[in-house]
This record gives sequence, structure tokens and C-alpha cells, in this order.
Amino acid sequence: MDKITQYRQSVETVLSDFIAYISGSPSTTDRFMVADNEQDTYLVFDLGWQKRHRIRSMPILIRIINDKVWVEADNTDYIFVDRLLEAGIPKEDIVLAFHPPEMRKYTEFAVA
Repeated sequence: MDKITQYRQSVETVLSDFIAYISGSPSTTDRFMVADNEQDTYLVFDLGWQKRHRIRSMPILIRIINDKVWVEADNTDYIFVDRLLEAGIPKEDIVLAFHPPEMRKYTEFAVA
């Protein structure tokens, strides 16, 4: 299996595991995963109502760009980066894109 195919499968597995993990918590929203293998974009989305307020949130956004896994957003306590490492994606292929480009060099992960 080539690297990109493995990364796609790993990202989808990690996101599916996250949805299973949070499925036991009470929520007034629907949580679902969107996986677009053509554009290599993967996200979890919350959609619903809380009292009279519409909820639309995207706690996780991950993209695969130039053979690297870009964690664009991680607004959870689940620590997705650790899960990606456990899934076999090396640090040098993970970009913490939620950090400004000039700050990424201070992390243990890829700059871009």
C-alpha cells in the first residue's frame, strides 16, 4: 500500500474512533465525519440545536497536502496528533497547521 492510501485510511480510522468515543456523551447535535478522498479533506462536523441557537461547528479538520497530514483544526481534548502517531504516521509527515507558519519550527513536527 502506498503512503497516501495508508494516510487516508489512518485519518479515517482516527476520526471514526473519535466519533465512537464521543457517542456516549449527551449532545443535542448530530456528529458526523466527512471524508473526501479526491481532495484529501477529512472533518468531523456537529450540527443541531441547543435551545434556540443553531449549532454548526467543525472540531476537527485534517487535510493531506504534498504527502503530509495537515492538522488544520483540533478543537477537542482527544489529542488527534497522538492518535495519528499511534496509527503509524511519523512526526515528519504531520504538520500542525493550526500554528502560524513561523512557529511550526519550534514543534517536533513538520514545518510544511
